[in-house]
Amino acid sequence: MSNQTLRIAYLGPAGTFTEQALMSQPDLTGCELVPMAKFVDVLDAASAGEVDLGFVAIENAIEGTVNVTLDALVFDHDLLIQREVVLDIELNLMAAPGVELADITDVYSHPVANAQCREFLHKELPDVAVKAANSTSEAAVMAAEQPGLAAVGPALAAEKQGLDILAADIADHPGNQTRFVLVGPTGVPVATGHDKTTAVLTQREDKPGSLVAILEEFAARSINLSRLSSRPVKTALGNYCFIVDLDGHIADELIADCLRSVRAKHADVKFLGSYPAAGNGSTETRREVTTAWTEADRWMQSLRAQIG
Repeated sequence: MSNQTLRIAYLGPAGTFTEQALMSQPDLTGCELVPMAKFVDVLDAASAGEVDLGFVAIENAIEGTVNVTLDALVFDHDLLIQREVVLDIELNLMAAPGVELADITDVYSHPVANAQCREFLHKELPDVAVKAANSTSEAAVMAAEQPGLAAVGPALAAEKQGLDILAADIADHPGNQTRFVLVGPTGVPVATGHDKTTAVLTQREDKPGSLVAILEEFAARSINLSRLSSRPVKTALGNYCFIVDLDGHIADELIADCLRSVRAKHADVKFLGSYPAAGNGSTETRREVTTAWTEADRWMQSLRAQIG
């Protein structure tokens, strides 16, 4: 199937950060892009085969995990991550032309965007209600239609809706970035040498040292965990699973051996994908450890060849 015939669902309407991140990928710009109202709608459509792929936010540098996305991938769908995209985020306060700060009665945006601007909104608009919209672009549409409402979102949304930017770059912390993932029902991209693997680990029994035992499997092989987060498994209070991002690809025997060992000895493993990592190059440590493991495996095979 050519890229021109692929259908990709994303969080719309036009002008969202999700669309901006998606359009940063040259090979995807020629696909048929299908806007959806919510992240869960995107994942539902990809899982049901209504589209070929879905594109959603999964993590923000300020607010952390986008839980609605992660929970859907962990518990509700069997989708595989195909790639990740990291986008620099600049959030702006915008409103219809002629509206000033003193005129604003409500501020709307996606809850994650609102949370990234708490300090600014509290300081500059202390008496204004901050409310949730399905997306930053939906908030911009509302602000365009109802003078007195303001929106928090990207400059692209302000441009598309004819809004004025009342305050630029209002996030509470510098270096704001959001990580997006492209997901599909099948397929693992080939290893590039700079890859990431995501998996869900659910302990079979909760006992002292059980999490440490799992982490030691990675540490013993010098596999770097770039992210470790937990989510309740929704069965009983205190029951959690762990989501890990680790450097490397399932095609690397070192990574495969580690996950195999975790599954055999410690926890159920749900594989969420091996895919090209955003950014430049793999680490020297990963190369050194992979080479050492390969040499050790060759040595072991030479010993086994003498049996019999």
